Amino acid sequence: GALGGLGLALGLWRRQTALAAAREAGGEEQEQEQEQEQDQQDGEPRVRFMAPPVSGLRELRRRRRELRSRMELLIMETQAEVCRALAALDPGASFAVDTWERKEGGGGISCVLQDGEVFEKAGVNVSVVSGLLSEEAARQMRSRGKALKAKDGKLPFCAMGVSSVIHPKNPHVPTMHFNYRYFEIEEADGTKKWWFGGGTDLTPTYLNEEDAIHFHKTLKEACDKHDLKLYPKYKKWCDDYFYIKHRGERRGIGGIFFDDLDSPSKEEVFQFVKSCAKAVVPCYIPIVKKHRHDSFTPEEKLWQQLRRGRYVEFNLVYDRGTKFGLLTPGSRIESILMSLPLTARWEYMHTPPESSKEAEILEVLRNPKDWVH
Repeated sequence: GALGGLGLALGLWRRQTALAAAREAGGEEQEQEQEQEQDQQDGEPRVRFMAPPVSGLRELRRRRRELRSRMELLIMETQAEVCRALAALDPGASFAVDTWERKEGGGGISCVLQDGEVFEKAGVNVSVVSGLLSEEAARQMRSRGKALKAKDGKLPFCAMGVSSVIHPKNPHVPTMHFNYRYFEIEEADGTKKWWFGGGTDLTPTYLNEEDAIHFHKTLKEACDKHDLKLYPKYKKWCDDYFYIKHRGERRGIGGIFFDDLDSPSKEEVFQFVKSCAKAVVPCYIPIVKKHRHDSFTPEEKLWQQLRRGRYVEFNLVYDRGTKFGLLTPGSRIESILMSLPLTARWEYMHTPPESSKEAEILEVLRNPKDWVH
């Protein structure tokens, strides 16, 4: 017993000494490695991040019980998990890691893989920003029914999230998008309003029913852990949200989508968002593995380019996140427009032949299906 106690004391002393040495070296990165090694010894494995967190690891550790810190750690972990899973499938390519700061407050980490063998463009961004909400952005939120009481026209806010769009080269590998975010606003009387939003959705060029079922089932399992009513509700919300009105079709075959989520409690919503974020790799990576070596024709590649044109139309005309980003002072345009593919095409009056594989996907985009029942 005494020896065990001595070993424990020695272990703690070593940890403190190592952390102090890392701090003295001034390296957030060394400190991060020390912390992560220790987490693994404590049986709490952590994924090594792509870059030091925006708020600084020391600050996040200090405020580790606060939800804001836990959310920032979750989005950092999600970014690293997804980047590593994608990089493992495209060994010749690597992620450029770009850390940026916003003079109004906060910053972000953009990880982008471009022109790989499997992925034409894959981006996974984290942003943690704070400051004052622009009048335009506040107007957008009020239009969604938020009664925000500003003080002298000022609304302090904090927003953080992880956002990703993956555009593969092969037309038989679908495009995938996910985003999970947290928002906090301080009103005139000091009360804080908070909510979460997010979702994961799939945009195939060609329909593969097996893939659609796998994708939706994985997301349904993540939702079902919390409440059986969530998946059908958020699946419908996704189908309704990613609707390109001027085309009369959805952007893809959906998934889940939710916004302004602030009940039953902060902790319960956070745990739900965490389950959704953890479902990203299992819902998508098996589909990429299955199809990345499929052969394809120039005609199939052309159809992919035309479908990508629709993707661009939705993102620039309707997407709420893109609009919010463009309306936020000091926002980083490169990160906001990262969702756009490297290549896309718009042909005049293109209509696929009846009963073709191209017509088959259009049918599902016009009339969404229930994939899991």
